[in-house]
Amino acid sequence: MRTANGAQLLFVSGQTPRDPATGQIMGTTVEEQTRVTLANLERILRTGGATLADVVSVTVYLADENDWGTFNEVYRTVFSPPFPTRAVVGAQLRGILVEISAIAAVPAARPPA
Repeated sequence: MRTANGAQLLFVSGQTPRDPATGQIMGTTVEEQTRVTLANLERILRTGGATLADVVSVTVYLADENDWGTFNEVYRTVFSPPFPTRAVVGAQLRGILVEISAIAAVPAARPPA
C-alpha cells in the first residue's frame, strides 16, 4: 500500500522473542525478551527495505501490564523521538512476555534491502 507521498507501507505482524534459526524462546525477563523481539522486528524491517526510523506505529502486547516500565526503558534505547505512535495492552501470550507488531512507511526512493 502506498501513502499520499508515495511511501510504501510495510506491515510487520507480531514479532516474538524467538531465535529465527532455532525457534527457541530467548530470554527469561521482559527486558531480555524485549531486546530479542525488537531485534527480530529490525531484521524483518531491513528485509522489507525499512529501518526502525521508518516505523510510524507499534502495538505491544505484554503478558504482565506491570512490566510496562521495564519494557519502556528498552523501547527508548531502540526508538528515537519523535517516537512512533504506540498502543500497549495486556494479553495472554502463551509462554512469552512480549510481542510487538509495527507499521513502517518506507520512502518511495529507497529500494528494498
